[in-house]
Amino acid sequence: MLPRLLADLLVVLHFLFIVFVVLGGLLALRDRRLAWIHLPVAAWGVLIETVGWICPLTPLENRLRLAAGQQGYPGGFVEHYLLPIVYPGGLTREIQYLLGGAVLAINILVYALVLRRRGRG
Repeated sequence: MLPRLLADLLVVLHFLFIVFVVLGGLLALRDRRLAWIHLPVAAWGVLIETVGWICPLTPLENRLRLAAGQQGYPGGFVEHYLLPIVYPGGLTREIQYLLGGAVLAINILVYALVLRRRGRG
């Protein structure tokens, strides 16, 4: 029971981490100090997507699921949980490049706004 609960909580944490990677820069518009947390997190997210690595949270979730008597899954979190919703056809390297590029583009735009506000303040 506990391993399954931990695996489910890890899925929520993983999802929130991805949301923070993509949109966390918006928090830096309110408090510039958050950029020191968000920038390395966003860099990690872009790196994971563009290099094709598996986030370490995925194998941890799989181990917890196996300990709970459930099946794990191959691939990564994005492929297993998000891509069936966003890209039902499956994940390709091109899509991974697009996802990584989208994260990078969103954050460049947000941090351009942060720097612009900083220049005014």
